[in-house]
Amino acid sequence: MRLTIHHTTRYRFDEPVSFGLQQLRKTPKTNTNQQVVEWQTRIIGGQKEVSFDDHHHNVTELISFEPGVTELELVSEGVVELTDTHGVVGRHRGPSPLWLYTRPTALTEARAGVRELIRDLDDSNPVDMLHQLSARIREAITYQIGVSELGWSAEDAIQSAHGVCQDHAHVFIACARKLGLPARYVSGYLMLDDRTTQDAMHAWAEAHVEGLGWVGFDVSNGISPDARYVRVATGLDYSDAAPVSGTRIGGAGEALDVQIEVAQQ
Repeated sequence: MRLTIHHTTRYRFDEPVSFGLQQLRKTPKTNTNQQVVEWQTRIIGGQKEVSFDDHHHNVTELISFEPGVTELELVSEGVVELTDTHGVVGRHRGPSPLWLYTRPTALTEARAGVRELIRDLDDSNPVDMLHQLSARIREAITYQIGVSELGWSAEDAIQSAHGVCQDHAHVFIACARKLGLPARYVSGYLMLDDRTTQDAMHAWAEAHVEGLGWVGFDVSNGISPDARYVRVATGLDYSDAAPVSGTRIGGAGEALDVQIEVAQQ
């Protein structure tokens, strides 16, 4: 399956920006089950300074603001060809060692709520256990837009019993690591069945299973990723895989608009 993707991030400011840098992680990865056919990034109001692969093997573009701008537009678009591998990504790649993904972070710390979710899981088959864990999380945390905050930890989401895909991913990662399995956060694009236009990227999690390598689990949709999912960035949690992050001087009164279109070619 080939998917076409168009992702626009537009910033508007009431006051001019005197200096700013942004890191973009919006370029899909080529790996076992997906091939980037073509991809480009266009910038209005700034310029690309450098492009590099970070320690999580994410394509990262460093963008600078033009001095005095009041609007910055970042357009990433291209075509990706995908094969359904039932969520199996395969062996670990990249410069970061596998053990790094067993380390908890502030967003994925295993506390009382995590320990309760993993209680009495049948560990005779790791993949079945992880599917069972995904189902438990989905039942415990209702998917609801607008109720969670960007800085919520896994425990915050569990206590709230509501959240979005980012929260589901953090909880799954915290649980998997507590079970002794390497786990990581994934951001990417998802082709939806009912529409092509979206206002945010999707998120899911991957756990490393002996004999299979990395295997994906989308708690929010209750499945392992198929040919509708495009992997973009991975990391220990959201902060490593955020599509846009950075800093600036000036530019008070920020307004952000995100438009994403994902469709089958």
